[in-house]
Amino acid sequence: MKMTDEKRNDDLIDWHLTTWEGARREALRRWRRLPLERVIAALEEMQHVAEELSKPFPVEKKKPY
Repeated sequence: MKMTDEKRNDDLIDWHLTTWEGARREALRRWRRLPLERVIAALEEMQHVAEELSKPFPVEKKKPY
C-alpha cells in the first residue's frame, strides 16, 4: 500500500468515534434516530436475552467408571 493510500484511508476515519466517549455518543445518536417501535422491540429482545443468560447452564452428569 502506498503512503497516499494510507493517508486517504486515515482521512475517511472519524477519529472522534474511536474513543469510549465517542463510541457512546455515536450509539446514542443512532438510538435517537430509531422509531419508537424499533426501540421498544430492541429493549424487549435485550430483556429476553438477559433472562435466557441468567438461567443456570445445564451440566451433564458423567457416569462413574
